[in-house]
Amino acid sequence: MAAAQPDTAALKIPRGRTAAGEIDYLTLTFAELASEVAAWQSRLTVAGVRPGDRTLVMVRPGLPLIAAVFALFTLGAVPVVIDPGMGLKHFLGCVVHARPRVLVGIPFARLLSRLFRRTFSSVKIRVAAANSLTARLASRQAQKPKLETIAPCSATELAAILFTSGSTGAPKGVCYEHGHFDAQVRLIRETYDIRPGEIDLPLLPIFALFNPALGMTTIIPELDPRRPATLNAAKIVQAIRQENVTNSFGSPTLWRKIGDHCLARGITLPTLRRVLCAGAPVPARLWEISPEILPRGQLHSPYGATEALPVTSISADEIKMVRGPGACVGRPVSEIEIKIIVPVEGAIESMADMRELPRGEIGEIVVRGPVVTNSYDALPAATALAKIKTTGGDAPSVNAAAGQFETPNSNPNLNPTPKTAAGTAGIWHRMGDCGYLDLDGRLWFCGRKAERIETVHGVLYTEPCEQIFRGHPAVARCALVGLGPRGLQEPALAIELTASTPVSDRAGLAREFREIAARNAATARIEKIFFHPGFPVDVRHNAKIHRLTLAKWATSARSW
Repeated sequence: MAAAQPDTAALKIPRGRTAAGEIDYLTLTFAELASEVAAWQSRLTVAGVRPGDRTLVMVRPGLPLIAAVFALFTLGAVPVVIDPGMGLKHFLGCVVHARPRVLVGIPFARLLSRLFRRTFSSVKIRVAAANSLTARLASRQAQKPKLETIAPCSATELAAILFTSGSTGAPKGVCYEHGHFDAQVRLIRETYDIRPGEIDLPLLPIFALFNPALGMTTIIPELDPRRPATLNAAKIVQAIRQENVTNSFGSPTLWRKIGDHCLARGITLPTLRRVLCAGAPVPARLWEISPEILPRGQLHSPYGATEALPVTSISADEIKMVRGPGACVGRPVSEIEIKIIVPVEGAIESMADMRELPRGEIGEIVVRGPVVTNSYDALPAATALAKIKTTGGDAPSVNAAAGQFETPNSNPNLNPTPKTAAGTAGIWHRMGDCGYLDLDGRLWFCGRKAERIETVHGVLYTEPCEQIFRGHPAVARCALVGLGPRGLQEPALAIELTASTPVSDRAGLAREFREIAARNAATARIEKIFFHPGFPVDVRHNAKIHRLTLAKWATSARSW
């Protein structure tokens, strides 16, 4: 991209306001960003970083993150990225597990490594995270990018270790090969028709790493990534309108705040071609208001996980045409195959041993394709639980519409055969989610497998139940939780009220929620209602509810 569009802006970093009130940006072209990466590579080489070195990256979002990661790629080193929002205890546990030889970090990160010497005992090299402004200015004078030698690599070589958020379990390091990243860039570009020269404002910092490869300009948002819930919608809207942003990625929580801000002030965002919203199911209200704030664009919701992304996608236009229990997350993207199998708690040795469920029946979601990663880092037991190998062909799939069996991939439009990339075509990943495929091949998300409620009367899934209550004007968030041991669980509902709802209304609202529950077969047995002051959610998206934590809280809380 630096060679193809050297003078195009690659990165814009906010540094204040002009006298006229506009955001003042420091701008780097693709040529300057390439030179910045080259300067980082030189500094890392001098420090002794070698190909294959695991390198813990603890830098600020924006230029330091992009430059450091791409410099490590050029060296053939392996970036290790851990979400600091998971808390210090989990973070330190991930460091011990990853065994990094190198630390690239801000002063606080390097100090932390000295304070917790045993945790960071594998670290032999510490590199300060400093921007090479000299190289950037020199590149302007040279008018062409300075590029260092890129270390040769294969599609199956380890490229990076990215840790999961640990929202329903301990965080795990996902092993990404170069072929996985290559496939991700290809599928994201193809699925959303992203073209070089577009302008992106990423509300999740790590997604900014895709932009240089896609040829998009990155507008760094005025947002604290450690506390995304504190997002100032006015600042985000100003950046979008001022910089003619065409693309943005963010959680439903953040985009709901932006959407409400725009609606309240009659603001539209006509330059946006697409908004990608992920991290949790998109609420109905956000789907409904999106055409009003995106007059020339569309809201999309990609579905996936750290271990496999993207898997499916759905747009605002398509969501209007579907109705059903759960959250429709769309059709498989190109090269991705999806199956719904009978849920299993332990490891699955082979897909040949499993029974695939018919269309419309809820079960465990498994996927394969070139973006599906092969393993977790040094966690063979966790890998065995999450991955399924294909041996001697898959079991036949059931065609519910025709009432007969069909071989896998017999309908290429519903079940496309994935291309072989990075050695992943034979590996199935268990998403940890439950859902179903409808008769048109769309995937419906019904909730995390670990959060389903197993009662003596049957199984309840979080998403189909929660969507019954979510539209109530007093509900900010709601969660289905289970009380008691599995198989004998009692379903209950936890509610986080909107800020404008008086606490004194809880008794009346509890009666109202029980009446709503009684009118629906799936929720008819919910009798206990809990009111929680502020749900525990993930830091990364501020959208994933920690339902297992809520369930523990409910065991000693007052029900209404």
